[in-house]
Amino acid sequence: MTNPNDPTVSVVVPVYQENENVELLYREITSAMEQAEIDFEMVIVDDGSNDGTVEKLQGIAEDERVKLVLFRRNYGQTAAMNAGINHATGRYIVTMDGDLQNDPRDIPMMIEKLDEGYDLVHGWRKNRQDKFLSRKLPSKLANWLISRTTGFPIHDLGCTLKAMRREIAQELELYGEMHRFIPILADQLGAKSLEVVTHHRARQFGTTKYGIGRTFRVILDLITVRYMQKYFASPMKLFGMIGIWIGMLAVGSVFLAIVMKAVWGTDMTGNPMLLLGILSAVLSVQFFSLGLIGEVAARIYYSQHDRQNYRIRKLVNFDRSYPRLKMFPRKAA
Repeated sequence: MTNPNDPTVSVVVPVYQENENVELLYREITSAMEQAEIDFEMVIVDDGSNDGTVEKLQGIAEDERVKLVLFRRNYGQTAAMNAGINHATGRYIVTMDGDLQNDPRDIPMMIEKLDEGYDLVHGWRKNRQDKFLSRKLPSKLANWLISRTTGFPIHDLGCTLKAMRREIAQELELYGEMHRFIPILADQLGAKSLEVVTHHRARQFGTTKYGIGRTFRVILDLITVRYMQKYFASPMKLFGMIGIWIGMLAVGSVFLAIVMKAVWGTDMTGNPMLLLGILSAVLSVQFFSLGLIGEVAARIYYSQHDRQNYRIRKLVNFDRSYPRLKMFPRKAA
């Protein structure tokens, strides 16, 4: 439900071990939004920092426009972004990194695009200020692979700077490393998207906390996204088709084994075609079973309430009159 007192824009910023950056970040966002005369709030999610970031955030939170979501421990960037989106109250939601590499001065331009009728505007770090071998090259290869696999034309899925309508943002299912697939997930929801060139700056303080080590997890999430694009609502279309092809292989193998016995007198007990037929038949049944289990799981998914993949230690500057946010249900005693 929309509250007339809600801000126009919620700027969601996940941070982890960014004690040198958070105060500068606060000042830059505030300056950019005030110059553009945009009513805003900042929802900063601390992802379990232990370097003094929390203490600096609590000082910043003297400004009531700054709302803090403090995690009990480190859950990862996707969980932090998900929490920020779930706690945002603005009509538009902007996500950005907390390392000062995204430029808050790009936000007003992206909001203008939303006002023009787009549902999601995502940034393209065309002139990216990062090391080539460790950051830029893997990113280019990943963007090419993801674009070819999903059929979604995009230059820079890794850019955290995005602006979207709240109703789209809060329908997103974010877990694993899914935050980088937001444009693709939003496209599945029917969102009208636009990619725009944004400024990118070299990191001034600290080091990246979410590095190249996530590559394999991103690849696994890419497989998940592709599966969700085509088969999430009806898994039997994938597993059943595989089962049919393997079943046909089983029938063909057994038929060939029978022909070999009838024509050439080949011993059936050691015939590899018979063994292949038996193995294929078992695999066919297993794939059909996976399809049925997947269908049941999809039905259960659509009938259950959302559950979140994080735990919150403390909320700061949140009005208690807001509707209760989605949390894990308590177990019965």
